[in-house]
Amino acid sequence: MKITLKNINKIYSTKKKALQDINLEMESPNLIGLLGQNGAGKSTLMKLLVAQLLPTSGEILLDGVALTKKEKELKAMLGYLPQTFGLYEELRVWEFLDYISALKGIKNKKEEIERVIEETSLTEKRKAKIGSLSGGQKQRVGIAQALLGDPEFLIFDEPTVGLDPEERMKFRNLFSKTAQNKMVLLSTHIIEDVQAICNRILVIHKGSILFDGKPDYLIQKAKGHVGIVEREEEITKEIYVTSRINTATGVSLRIVAEELPAYAKEVEATLEDAYLYCVMREEE
Repeated sequence: MKITLKNINKIYSTKKKALQDINLEMESPNLIGLLGQNGAGKSTLMKLLVAQLLPTSGEILLDGVALTKKEKELKAMLGYLPQTFGLYEELRVWEFLDYISALKGIKNKKEEIERVIEETSLTEKRKAKIGSLSGGQKQRVGIAQALLGDPEFLIFDEPTVGLDPEERMKFRNLFSKTAQNKMVLLSTHIIEDVQAICNRILVIHKGSILFDGKPDYLIQKAKGHVGIVEREEEITKEIYVTSRINTATGVSLRIVAEELPAYAKEVEATLEDAYLYCVMREEE
């Protein structure tokens, strides 16, 4: 499948410009990471992709046809986990997944439910009421419902929030495996998850796309702009401190800057450094 966004703008009734001149092509198979600050436009973009919102101007095409004419086909091939997903807490896990399966029109419901329960490690909780689950377990139920029906296009908004490191690693592997023959869009604040599995990154900032490409290309852009300093008192407003680490000799600061100070020791950039550098340059 192929989704094309042409000159997309979204302005809310409050006059807020959520998206500005977005042009994108996304094709399967693909595992795309969507990065951006709160309010950058990520949620608006995802709502447009699932036809929950309509753009103010521009067009979205699904396999070359206007999305408004293929909305039914889109819903049939879509798995979606929004950041705030309403769970029926009085239902048991299996009952909830059975209900979602019915809404999706899945014929082999029992087999599908058992498959996603196993993939999301919910076997022991299959008969538990959702209201009794921990936050991480509820998140797994949300991921499970998105996987029902083996959809061609999956959108996950902050899917690993509330999961412990071991669970996050397992789901990263699951998303990576799923994307081998499907299209997966992963929106997250956990840049480590994106760096581990995504083959393409979109950086969105104030409604515009700042970067679209491979993770290593973004990292290359930050080369020569990341360093370590030991003198916190000389940090200026042009320098962005990404972390402070206590050492035996004092505090070591990791910084990102357009021009590193002479006393900084240059180090290799991570994807997080590169993302911050990209946003920092735009702010300047």
